[in-house]
Amino acid sequence: MAKVQKISPFLWFDNNAEEAVKFYTSIFGNSKIGKVMRNGDNGPGPKGSVLVMDFELEGQQFNALNGGPMYKFTEAISFMVLCEEQKEVDRLWSKLTGNGGKEVQCGWLKDKFGLSWQIVPKVFMEMVADKDSAKVGRVMAAMMQMVKFDIKKLQAAYDGK
Repeated sequence: MAKVQKISPFLWFDNNAEEAVKFYTSIFGNSKIGKVMRNGDNGPGPKGSVLVMDFELEGQQFNALNGGPMYKFTEAISFMVLCEEQKEVDRLWSKLTGNGGKEVQCGWLKDKFGLSWQIVPKVFMEMVADKDSAKVGRVMAAMMQMVKFDIKKLQAAYDGK
């Protein structure tokens, strides 16, 4: 029996949870759609429409709810994705900003559903954890000038070039 993740994000969508789940599971590896709970005769939505969907992205469990228009996503919550290389940063950035998504700054973006993401190269996290404050300062200054992360520019800043 698979272990159930004790804490998982529960995402509130207006009425497009199914579209969002299909979008996210098409972008990330090790992803799948799980249980789909549909509205019955007593609603709250139209009979047969999706109420809640369970899904996984990169092996992490999530839930999506068609809860109506009362609540919207804000930048106060975002999902950080650690990327191994620039190619992965570029691919995820392109997919998540496409078709109505929005670039923000410093590796942040909003997808077409209004959900905020941080697409971050793992090497950036290693650089800013360095004990050399001068290196960290240069990397942070370079990052503040970026919209999408550029690993070559971060590395040049780290190396003092």
